[in-house]
Amino acid sequence: MLQLLSSLRHKCAIGFVGGSDLIKQQEQLGTPDIPVISLFDFCFSENGLTAYRLGQQLTSASFIGWLGEDKYKQLVNFCLRYISEIDCPIKRGTFVEFRYDESPSPLMAALSKGEGDTNDQFADLRSRNGMINVSPIGRNATVQERNDFVEFDKEHKIREKFVSVLKEKFGDLGLTFSIGGQISFDVFPTGWDKTYCLQHLKAEKKVSGVDYKTIHFFGDKTDKGGNDYEIYVDERTVGHSVKNPEETMKVLKEMFEM
Repeated sequence: MLQLLSSLRHKCAIGFVGGSDLIKQQEQLGTPDIPVISLFDFCFSENGLTAYRLGQQLTSASFIGWLGEDKYKQLVNFCLRYISEIDCPIKRGTFVEFRYDESPSPLMAALSKGEGDTNDQFADLRSRNGMINVSPIGRNATVQERNDFVEFDKEHKIREKFVSVLKEKFGDLGLTFSIGGQISFDVFPTGWDKTYCLQHLKAEKKVSGVDYKTIHFFGDKTDKGGNDYEIYVDERTVGHSVKNPEETMKVLKEMFEM
């Protein structure tokens, strides 16, 4: 995939957007010795709340700054109490972490040390600049444990019920709850979904004179309620619903005659 994207970069600008922080995206998309921000023209972590253009960080926004510390603590405390009462087959941690906007420094430090896993080992509710990510079983679950939870969640709808309770409890805060991935869901201010990143592309016309009139988006959680839905149906993008990287590669090769 990285080889194909490298070739595609000679034909057009490329980028990625996701709810995860940059460290997690480095693990998912980069290599042990190559920073992911050097592989793409645009890198949008936390839906674009933390953004990079040609390897340089752009202005960030803060979830806690928007919500306020008191309301943030109420939300976090409620989530932790709720998680403590969920009967899941496994749980992997009860730690709440807040990351200040210093992601490039620890990422580069970890890479220089040769650390293969920059995940926090005890985080089940991780706070990011633009959102919080809530995982009923904990984000340091193994691959097999994650796969097992997918099946468990399909039957018992753990995340769906959790989100329903949060919407009722905190419906007045202007928050969006978006289920994505295998084991978690995101909580962020309404409007701070993946469409948030599009403002950076619009701003590029003033920065470099480039006007991105056609923006192709590829995602797998494109159904309503999925964390790709908003940007997939946005009128500013051409949405492509794909099941896996292999299908994405196939579509790209056909579109760009590669």
